Amino acid sequence: MGYIADNIREVLEEVGKAAARANRDPSEIEIVAVTKTVPVEKIEEAVDSGLTILGENRVQELIDKYSLLDGVKWHLIGHLQKNKVKYITDKVSLIHSLDSVALAEQISGRLDLLKQEMAVLVQVNVAGEDTKFGIGPEETADFIDHVRQIPGVRVKGLMTIAPYVSNPEEVRPVFRRLRTLAEEVKTIGFPGVEMQHLSMGMSNDYTVAVEEGATLIRLGTVIFGQRN
Repeated sequence: MGYIADNIREVLEEVGKAAARANRDPSEIEIVAVTKTVPVEKIEEAVDSGLTILGENRVQELIDKYSLLDGVKWHLIGHLQKNKVKYITDKVSLIHSLDSVALAEQISGRLDLLKQEMAVLVQVNVAGEDTKFGIGPEETADFIDHVRQIPGVRVKGLMTIAPYVSNPEEVRPVFRRLRTLAEEVKTIGFPGVEMQHLSMGMSNDYTVAVEEGATLIRLGTVIFGQRN
């Protein structure tokens, strides 16, 4: 094992420390290894080191790698176009980036053909960045109420992408807001909706995200190194 295994060990140590600071059980937190542009042999090293969830931003890359790796779960973590839904609904166990009713309906139509359900996270643009996808925090409850009635689509939590900053403390309010949103949705008690997951935190800010309640952290650079 090389540097990837070492990186994963360091990440797990940091997750453990962050969980302890928040009085959380570190087993509640899962790493989604972000494999965008990462060669298969490097991904295999991460899998051999114990990571079992792989996250792809792009549908085509997911399709290309899907049959080359065994014993893993795939998550679609990037923006999903409606015309690409048909390529991934039989391959992924979770879509992190549901951001429109039209997309939910497209997923549902595909699920009806496959006779299956799909777990999704609602992407919330907490920071209100123009360059990011996602619904506004104030829309979240109404959006979930609509989506939960679409056949086959199962809301399992929320996702956000925080602004990239040099000091991760600056984005703590973003993660905290996503957690309070999930608590608000849970209090409403929509039938069939679970706030099981908060997908938040990336290589530069994942420890703060863990402290604020992340259950899924999306890590690429801190595991695989800088991309070419």
